[in-house]
Amino acid sequence: MIAKTYGAAIVGIDAMIIRVETSVEMGVNFMLVGLPDNAVKESHYRIATALGHCGYKVPVKKMVINMAPADLRKEGTAYDLTLAMGIMAATGQLDRRDVDCVEVGRYLMMGELSLDGRLRPIKGALPFAIEARKQGFKGIILPKENAPEAAMVGGIPVYGAENLPQVVQFFRNGRELPRFEPEAGGAQGQGMGAEEPDFCDVKGQAFCKRALEITAAGGHNILLIGPPGSGKTMLARRLPGILPPLTTEEALETTKIYSVAGKMVATDRLMRARPFRDPHHTISYAALVGGGSFPQPGEISLAHNGVLFLDELPEFARTTLEVLRQPLEDRKISLCRAKMRVEYPAGFMLVASMNPCPCGYYGSADTACTCKPPAVERYLNKVSGPLLDRMDLQVQVNPVPYKELSTASCGEPSAVIRERVLQARRIQQARFEGQNMFCNAQMQVRQINRYCGLDNASGELLKAAMRKYGLSARAYHRLLKVARTIADLAGQENIGAEHVGEALHYRCMDRAGYGR
Repeated sequence: MIAKTYGAAIVGIDAMIIRVETSVEMGVNFMLVGLPDNAVKESHYRIATALGHCGYKVPVKKMVINMAPADLRKEGTAYDLTLAMGIMAATGQLDRRDVDCVEVGRYLMMGELSLDGRLRPIKGALPFAIEARKQGFKGIILPKENAPEAAMVGGIPVYGAENLPQVVQFFRNGRELPRFEPEAGGAQGQGMGAEEPDFCDVKGQAFCKRALEITAAGGHNILLIGPPGSGKTMLARRLPGILPPLTTEEALETTKIYSVAGKMVATDRLMRARPFRDPHHTISYAALVGGGSFPQPGEISLAHNGVLFLDELPEFARTTLEVLRQPLEDRKISLCRAKMRVEYPAGFMLVASMNPCPCGYYGSADTACTCKPPAVERYLNKVSGPLLDRMDLQVQVNPVPYKELSTASCGEPSAVIRERVLQARRIQQARFEGQNMFCNAQMQVRQINRYCGLDNASGELLKAAMRKYGLSARAYHRLLKVARTIADLAGQENIGAEHVGEALHYRCMDRAGYGR
């Protein structure tokens, strides 16, 4: 008899249904085909031990298990439950009146088995549930730790099991499994906690705060450059506090990434706070962009719809930084290997900080720089021109004077700044409705031409700046996006010369002679 059960494989951040066909015949042999990796092949030993421990028969017959489609590599231990239930069905141990065991094939089942039959949590529960709903399955059965995550999808029954006997009794006797529903309020936006870094802690730095407000309002990239102790990292870490909550579409996509990466096991909610990732400068190429022997999302994908903060930018390996250029433009990363091609989303805001020279005090009015001019130039050249060109705002951060630092008054709180950011984002959402865009930074040339028209005065100002600083076409388009955001913050429908002028103030690295 041939029994059919269903599982799923992760391809990128999406799931693909895997049909497991189990045939039991006379003989003594076991064959598992369909391009399984070693972890899947080893499942035979875990399944046999778990079946025996739970009191079920371990068939001593010829078993052939085919995992289709056969040209897709199956990886990991999450197929244990799917294979075990296929064996139980094919050997008649479910004792159903429908001898072909049709019922067991109406559910998608995934879970890793312990030797005593308990189910262990897996990765990718959310995309599994999304695909199961899409394909019209009657329900999905997962380890109980993964069930709350999968239940957030809605529209499909999600059952959480603790062990193999519970699943067997569900099919054999109709005994109900615990069913999980979406948590009430699970998709609500998250506000700032009491311990979240707040802009009111930052003394002075009005110019930089304004730049970060523009960054948050338009989803732009920003580079903070200044001497040690001027507050670059302190400012950057307060950016998440003024970002808007994720939209429903953004939240679902971001949560899928974290589910595939195995970072959602302990949570039962869709992510609503935007990710903030800050890898150390020793990070490897693969850890940043993703990939490896078993492809996993990298830091740029974990920062999708959020912030990727690179502190001490020149200290990162040059080859590591250069791989950011394509994702910054395309908002995705394609990893091509000999046997497979995986694509991960990578629509992040890049926030970077750096010193202006090796000693850190080039251009400082208070501390003399000890670096020779060639050393300054070599240091700045560690960050390539094409990467700098992709930074929408390049902001000089100066040390805070003692008078401002010692004042008892607090700065403007993040909650107030966030309200202005939210208002600007609402304007952008109305502008881009139905276009699969959420902020000005995502505009392509067609949208820039449509929404970023200039009058004569602002056009002449930008023309003069391009001639003076030798700006590229990419810098030109990014300046227009920033000017559009500044106009949105001001509630202006049209971009004026004052908006273009302010945008030009945030391009300090374009000024002729900087660092020379």
